[in-house]
Amino acid sequence: MSGYMWKIPLFKIYWDQNDLSAVNECLKRGMHWASGPEVAEFEKMIAEYVGTRYAVVFNSGTSALHAALIAHKIGQGAEVIVPSFTFVATANAPLFVGAKPEFADIEEENWGLDPNDVARRITRKTKAIIAVHYGGLPCFIQELREIADEHNIVLIEDAAEAIGSEVRGRMLGTFGDSSVLSFCANKVITTGEGGAIVTDSKEISERAKLVRSHGRAETADYFSSSEYMDYVSLGYNFRMSSMTAALGISQLKKINRIIRMRRRNAKLMDESLSPVGGVKPLSEPPDHFNTYQMYSIELPENRRDQLMTYLGRSGIMSKVYFYPVHLTFFYRKTLAYREPLERTEIISRKALTLPMYPSMTSEEIRYVASRIRSYFKG
Repeated sequence: MSGYMWKIPLFKIYWDQNDLSAVNECLKRGMHWASGPEVAEFEKMIAEYVGTRYAVVFNSGTSALHAALIAHKIGQGAEVIVPSFTFVATANAPLFVGAKPEFADIEEENWGLDPNDVARRITRKTKAIIAVHYGGLPCFIQELREIADEHNIVLIEDAAEAIGSEVRGRMLGTFGDSSVLSFCANKVITTGEGGAIVTDSKEISERAKLVRSHGRAETADYFSSSEYMDYVSLGYNFRMSSMTAALGISQLKKINRIIRMRRRNAKLMDESLSPVGGVKPLSEPPDHFNTYQMYSIELPENRRDQLMTYLGRSGIMSKVYFYPVHLTFFYRKTLAYREPLERTEIISRKALTLPMYPSMTSEEIRYVASRIRSYFKG
């Protein structure tokens, strides 16, 4: 079914007149569309919100992850431990820099990297761990931080789905040596496309800026200055535009309201699904604060695909997040990955993501739950 025909889509972007005004004001200025003051302001706001010293914005979360590996000098011959239960960009990023992604299994509680499996996979070639916070739910990031410190390797948080989430009152994005955020269309706040690196390291932030803009040492705004600026390293065009940053500023100003709405809706979905046997929502452990960028449930293996079809016939979109990366054609056939990941493969056959967005009404939530109840009764 086409995405334009869903009665209840998987997500809806939460926007208001302030978003329109912010972008409009930038457009009406008639200049500084590529690198206007909004970019630096957005970076400052992100760093303050997350609680890091620096933030560097990019045109996507994937670009930010690519740049983070370069900034940490992860390159040819290195191994980077990643989950397979993630969006493919997490695993692809090491390949971008000539490193090898080494898949580790996930744990059953939060669906993040299993610290025990990570620890056993570390070799002398291991230079980094990329930890993913699934759908806004924190992984065992403190344990992974300890492993990284013990082995003197870099820890990067892929917090693409988890801006605003916390563990014991500490914001995600502050555990890693660097952390990556995404502002893609389905994220907690969105600029359509966009991303950021947050870090406490001035050196890493400066390297990331070079990667972002052709390796150019920018002593002034390139588009407003006639002075020569030297190219001191290899770089890319990963910049975020001023209009995008203006939208990001407006979105970030209402992030707390957006998160409250998401959590309210997730609680109602939990309550509405509680009588349904065979459905297990991915729960929020004590001392964890989940922003519910996604709302996922665990089902019996033989029922998941049938339920997807059933919901689709009722106009309700659902989706599998995620199919394992190590089982994709590219990783199996081109890169010859063969090692099984038992828990990853089992959970991916049982996981289903249901609609969840800030403006979702109680009627919509109850309708989704009623169709699930109806399926299991049938």
